[in-house]
Amino acid sequence: MTALSEAPATARRSGPATAMRTVVCSEPGRLELVERPWPATDSRLVPVDIKAIGICGTDFHIFEGTHPFLDYPRVMGHELAGVVAEDAPGRLQPGTRVVINPYLACGSCIACRKGKPNCCARLKVLGVHVDGGMCERILLPEENLYPADHLSLRDAAMVEFQAIGAHAVRRAELRRGDQVLIVGAGPIGVGTALYARLAGGDVTLADISETRLAYLRDRLGFAKTILAGPNALAEMQRATGGDLYDVVFDATGVAGAMEGSFAFVASGGTLVLVGVLKADITFSDAEFHRREMTLKATRNATRQDFETVMAAMQRGEVPMDALNTHTGTLDALPEEMPAWLRSRTPPLKAIVTV
Repeated sequence: MTALSEAPATARRSGPATAMRTVVCSEPGRLELVERPWPATDSRLVPVDIKAIGICGTDFHIFEGTHPFLDYPRVMGHELAGVVAEDAPGRLQPGTRVVINPYLACGSCIACRKGKPNCCARLKVLGVHVDGGMCERILLPEENLYPADHLSLRDAAMVEFQAIGAHAVRRAELRRGDQVLIVGAGPIGVGTALYARLAGGDVTLADISETRLAYLRDRLGFAKTILAGPNALAEMQRATGGDLYDVVFDATGVAGAMEGSFAFVASGGTLVLVGVLKADITFSDAEFHRREMTLKATRNATRQDFETVMAAMQRGEVPMDALNTHTGTLDALPEEMPAWLRSRTPPLKAIVTV
């Protein structure tokens, strides 16, 4: 079943067909286009017809079998845009375009009571802990649906990954004029860089791929880039007059890189760990104290961050065409996704249409 589509025994079937197309990762390395039952109506949930899906690094990890918190088979897909279906309950009108918040919080744990549902103690994420949106229809709580008639469906599917970056920037309490370093120029790193720049930071990006860095310079306007490697720290010191960076965001999710990012933080500066991994990392306590460094974690995003992103997109402050480097279709995804993974120029952001 699709996520949260469990229905009471009295529920009736609805929708234009009795079965819907669904892409399932049945086991690591295997994607299948199958038919699954059309989800039953449930008066507690809003049916949404999925129209566009963003492909995330998490999806690639699930396909490769390297995601630590997942059982197979799994329907992936958590970067989602859709249209409220014709038989929807609640306040949202049928036909309304929506951005989907894929973080399903319990609403009652200590984090939820503090207004931090993004780190709910019992959080379930669509496409990871429960089946996601690589299908034609999904049922969701109304509070996870944000009206987006002012955005194209393609652009609406690119809100979630940017919201993670916007949340990281908000967590950092970045000040205008701060020297900011983003380590890791994947989609989340780029999203963080965009919102650090909008917040007034002087942004530098570091990555192991010169091809990716060149693309960011040419298409996204990030003039300051550094090729990660043994000479990176010396180059950073030269670029900052020896001060290093007021705020460093590590978006790699790689233990060695995360540990190395401590060295890039200025005295009195802040390191924000955006990437996550299932492993321990270590750092020099003496150096950490000498610099009176602040260390923060950031996880997912809240409605405030989604709204920040949608407002920036509506104002034309985000180069959406440059972010969307690849396109595909739900029917062809079992062939397209492995090809993207093998490519020497993997997607910055691929959008799949349904």
